[in-house]
Amino acid sequence: MKRDLELPDPEATERLAAELASCRPAWAVVYLEGGLGAGKSTLARALLRALGVKGAVRSPTYTLIERYPIPGGEAAHLDLYRLASAAELDFLGLDELAADATLWLVEWPERGKGLLPPADLRVQLSTHGKGRKARLVPGTQSGEAWLGRLAQAAAGPGQGVPGGS
Repeated sequence: MKRDLELPDPEATERLAAELASCRPAWAVVYLEGGLGAGKSTLARALLRALGVKGAVRSPTYTLIERYPIPGGEAAHLDLYRLASAAELDFLGLDELAADATLWLVEWPERGKGLLPPADLRVQLSTHGKGRKARLVPGTQSGEAWLGRLAQAAAGPGQGVPGGS
């Protein structure tokens, strides 16, 4: 099961992030995929805000990893754009991260191929006119259940992300 969404404006992206946050599993890995400017960092920032992160939510473009306390543990936002090879991940302390983080948000996951945990959910973002398109693709049973909860939330009264199919 996959889900395609149109995100015509930043508010739609924030609503998607809030919906994902409201029904997320206790532990999850999310791959944020798409070209430059597709909205990966915007979605990650909105998701972290929806989970209650206060203060600055920095893009990890130069630090590669930013960590945030969230309910039930810690979120790790990784941006692997600047990696020359997946082997560089060995220097980032992924073992410690795996022990502490209950939510992984990974931008440019293809640059860490083979060393990252598998994605529970892949969010494929692309530009579409003045807005964005998002395709949500589960990678595990947990991801399938997450999308199922998201669909139920969207079907509720007054709820939902616009443009879903």
